[in-house]
Amino acid sequence: MGYELHPDTPPGGIAVAERFPNAEAMSGYLRSFAAGFGIDDLRPPDRIPNTRRALAVAQLAREQGRLEPYRAVAFDAHWRRGWGIETDEDLRWLAREAGLDPVAAVAAGSDPARLAAVDAARAEATRAGVTGIPTFDFGDALRVVGCRPYDVLADAARRAGARPRT
Repeated sequence: MGYELHPDTPPGGIAVAERFPNAEAMSGYLRSFAAGFGIDDLRPPDRIPNTRRALAVAQLAREQGRLEPYRAVAFDAHWRRGWGIETDEDLRWLAREAGLDPVAAVAAGSDPARLAAVDAARAEATRAGVTGIPTFDFGDALRVVGCRPYDVLADAARRAGARPRT
């Protein structure tokens, strides 16, 4: 479930370095992490966007069975192309690429019901103690937060009782 990680981010976003003093090191880690999965064109952004409207459009995409295509397009735009994900123009482009109606997507970006769903997801994540993206829960006592290598996730799954497929 996607949620608004930084709800205090203003429209237009903020510089990554303003929120994270170690932004340069973080960017290097993300690039090398992605390269480990064959993604050599990752472009960690210089700005943290306000994701509220994009998440409201994700609600529309979920309702129409287009969440995965929308998610893929939005992540590609943000992480590989360095494009925006919050203006009307951005939302129209994302919608077209994901097979959604661009006019409906712009409307969804300010729809009170969909924005309430964004708020509810944030509240649920807060109640669950989620502090980062992604978060993987393996049972009640084991949680892995953040971009971690496959081996870390596989180890957590084994400790939680999962067995390898044979």
